[in-house]
Amino acid sequence: SYYVESLTDEIAKKAWALIEEVEELGGMTKAIEAGIPKLRIEEAAARKQARIDSGQDIIVGVNKYRLEKEDPLHILDVDNQMVRRQQIERLEQIKASRDDEKVKECLAKLTASAKSGEGNLLELAVEAARHRATLGEISDALETVFGRYKAQIRSFSGVYSKEIKNDESFEKAKQLADEFAKLEGRRPRIMIAKMGQDGHDRGAKVVATGYADVGFDVDIGPLFQTPAEAAKQAVENDVHILGVSSLAAGHKTLVPQVIEELKKYGREDIMVIVGGVIPPQDYQYLFDAGAVAVFGPGTKISEAAIKILEVLVKGFEE
Repeated sequence: SYYVESLTDEIAKKAWALIEEVEELGGMTKAIEAGIPKLRIEEAAARKQARIDSGQDIIVGVNKYRLEKEDPLHILDVDNQMVRRQQIERLEQIKASRDDEKVKECLAKLTASAKSGEGNLLELAVEAARHRATLGEISDALETVFGRYKAQIRSFSGVYSKEIKNDESFEKAKQLADEFAKLEGRRPRIMIAKMGQDGHDRGAKVVATGYADVGFDVDIGPLFQTPAEAAKQAVENDVHILGVSSLAAGHKTLVPQVIEELKKYGREDIMVIVGGVIPPQDYQYLFDAGAVAVFGPGTKISEAAIKILEVLVKGFEE
């Protein structure tokens, strides 16, 4: 039991150090505004991923004892365009049957309360909803006063490489990145994009720091980008690769759209790769849409980097 007690003591001390860090920043609200809790989570995730990729930590079925052939997944295939049309039709029906004057009055009260600081915003929002104001309208009424929150995009490097240590594929990926830099005259550049309503970006940040430590220049797009916004940023930053992170089943809609947006700029040369939780039966659909590679769960970051760099080097030499 003394060993278990020592582990408990270690956890308590490390937790207290984090609590003191938050207190020094002025409390959790200030810490969140500075992006510190999110950064600490992402650093821990990067260390863990490096240990998984290097085989120091074993996950059965992921990085060891994998099945030669995985059983097919039975999934619900949702037609996103149909869902969108249905939602728009429902909104139109609601707006056609509600009392618009009452809705405007409720929204005006919300905005006035936000400006004055008086009244209960939640109570006023509930009242607006009862009169069939939409969530978007309620949000807009508050946004005119408060503005829209934009999370700070903070990247970090060195965490992944420090933990993965002397891994052969990691070293090979670094050599290929250096080789490409000599050929191209600049480092390979990748943008990691989070599009649609997928707010899960921890994995994207882990991939970003892994690529940075391999030797890529890495750009990270903000959450909830549209395909048009992601393509525009990729073109403006003159990236070689656009990496789409998808964890919310939007890949069959968003990936083809972002590829079409890149075509509008005449930048078909930007390679689009896709990563995340994507059913194997959807891979061919993405390839047919123009994706160059799909990296699912269990993919080692350095091995994905090697595949990408080999294509880039070959393309440059040709």
